[in-house]
Amino acid sequence: MGAGPGDPGLLTVRGRELLAAADVVVVDRLAGAMLLDHAPSSAEIIHVGKSPTTRSWSQEEINAVLVDRARAGARVVRLKGGDPYVFGRGGEEAEACAAAGVPCGVVPGVTSALAVPALAGVPVTHRDAAQEIVIVSGHLSPGHPGSTVDWAGLAASRATIVVLMGVARLMDIADALLAGGRAEATPVAVIERGATPAQRVLRTTLDALAVDAIAAGVRSPAVIVVGEVAARDDAAVDLTRPLAGVRVLVARTRPRPGRLAIELRALGADAVETVVARPAPATPTR
Repeated sequence: MGAGPGDPGLLTVRGRELLAAADVVVVDRLAGAMLLDHAPSSAEIIHVGKSPTTRSWSQEEINAVLVDRARAGARVVRLKGGDPYVFGRGGEEAEACAAAGVPCGVVPGVTSALAVPALAGVPVTHRDAAQEIVIVSGHLSPGHPGSTVDWAGLAASRATIVVLMGVARLMDIADALLAGGRAEATPVAVIERGATPAQRVLRTTLDALAVDAIAAGVRSPAVIVVGEVAARDDAAVDLTRPLAGVRVLVARTRPRPGRLAIELRALGADAVETVVARPAPATPTR
C-alpha cells in the first residue's frame, strides 16, 4: 500500500481504512510515522526500512515476514512510501506473496515523483515548455552495467527528467546529461524532504548542480527535476497551511494521537507529540 510522499493528508482514503483494520503493519523508513496513528493500538508494527542507524532488512526477509504473518491469519498491511509500484519494489513483494499462495491486493499511493515537484511549485509538464516526462531511478550511476536508463537519449530529448534516489550520484548524472547534449544552463530543482515540514528547494542549473548541492548540504531523500519547468515557481501561497515549516511540541497524557496535534498538522505544522504525564487515581491525603 502506498503511503504517499510524506504529508499524512496525502494518504488515500482506502489506505486509511486498511490501516484502521490492520493486525500487522510492515512499514518502510520513508512512510510517515504519523500514518501509524491510523492503525489500532493493538497492531504489531514492524519497521523494515533501511537506515544507517538500524538493522537493514533484506528483501527476502521482508517477503518472508509478510508471508509468515499472513499465513498466521493476520491482516497485514505493507506500508511503503510514495507508490509501491514506482521504484518501491512492490511488484517483487506481490510476486512473493503470490508464489506462497497468499492473496494480496495493491492500494496505489501518491508518488513523490509527481507530488513533490507540484508542492514545490514545479509543474513537471507544461504546454509551452514540456510535453513529455520521464521518471528514472538514480540509484545506479550512468554507465553502471546494471543500469537500464538511456541517459544519452534523455539528454538529447526535451523531456522533463525526474530522478528519484539520485542524490549520491548527482555529479555523475549531471556529467552524463551534459555529455549527451543537454545545455549547461538547463534549470534544475532539487526538492529535499518534499511534502514534509522540513521541505527545502534548491534551484540551480545543470552545470552547477553538483557544486551547489554540496554547498547546500543536500541530503536524501530528494526529488531532482531537470528541464525548463524547473525554472518555474507557479505555487501560490497556501493560506490553508500558515504553520508550514513550524515544529510544535504537544504534551499529552495519553499515547494515542490528540485532536490538537491533528489540527496543527492540518495547518502545516510538524506536531511532535510526547507523553509527559499519565492520569492516575488521586491518592487520599491524611
